[in-house]
Amino acid sequence: MLRTFMRALVLSLASTSALSAAPKQVTWDDLIAPGAPYSEIVGDGVIDFENDRWKPEFDENANQMNPALDGTDIRIPGYILPVEIDAEGVHGFILVPYAGACVHTPPPPPNQVVYVTTETPWRADSMWDVVWVEGAMAIKQQSTELAEIGYELTATQIEFFDE
Repeated sequence: MLRTFMRALVLSLASTSALSAAPKQVTWDDLIAPGAPYSEIVGDGVIDFENDRWKPEFDENANQMNPALDGTDIRIPGYILPVEIDAEGVHGFILVPYAGACVHTPPPPPNQVVYVTTETPWRADSMWDVVWVEGAMAIKQQSTELAEIGYELTATQIEFFDE
């Protein structure tokens, strides 16, 4: 009887810890600091003629990140914009909320852009597919020639979006 009780207790604790280890599923709105509105383009921006890019000027809300996500394991859908790629696949990419962001349209504000690194290269034929990305999120602002970035995520899993 005691052995059965102990086995049930161990299984219960194991399943509880497995559930608590699941990443928090977030939306792009969750990346904006609580109480901050979505930022707006407020100026003409700067045209980079050499790289054929337009860098918009955002209001102050663009750099307001959500501190609750810093250090949290998350799961978020988005589109991949490859940055570090080799014969094995994509090792580093910018994750954005809509197709064509940063390339065919102006970049979203920094609090809507995530730089993702992965040890396991993502091998996909099309970069127009939506993917789920899981991993540890960190607030880390950085500047690239494609976009101003507000977050960094170390991916543990990448898969096609299937909902």
